[in-house]
Amino acid sequence: MSNKNDIDLVQQPRYSKEFKMKAGFFLAAVSGISAIVGFGATIVAAKKQDPVYFDKGFIPTREVPETGAHLALRALGRGTLYAVTGCGLLFYGIWCISGAHNLEEFRLKMGSILPKIPKNDPPQGRTEFSGLNDLFDYLQHQKGIKDK
Repeated sequence: MSNKNDIDLVQQPRYSKEFKMKAGFFLAAVSGISAIVGFGATIVAAKKQDPVYFDKGFIPTREVPETGAHLALRALGRGTLYAVTGCGLLFYGIWCISGAHNLEEFRLKMGSILPKIPKNDPPQGRTEFSGLNDLFDYLQHQKGIKDK
């Protein structure tokens, strides 16, 4: 009987490592594809708007020895480096200050520090709307009630 209790106390992982790897790969692929499509759509829109100046941005001149595309790529690279480095240092600092050793421990510590989100069961207001206009009318009406 003690073996059964011991087995119950051991928590089994909710998802396998293989599933987590596939899910991470899927999210990374979707994010990458959407970024490429968004960037491509922006380039096409800029070229349609003014093709003459768009083409001038790819050819260096005496006045401007660096092309606009090269300058933009350099700025994008530096911005990406600063953003990733800054966020990484911020998140690593929070992790170190918390004193957690793994993600589960970090989650528990942050859950005890941050305020609890109250449950809305049963819902206190409307949850179904026929469209955005209906939602905005409801929100405006609720704001008017709170302001009075």
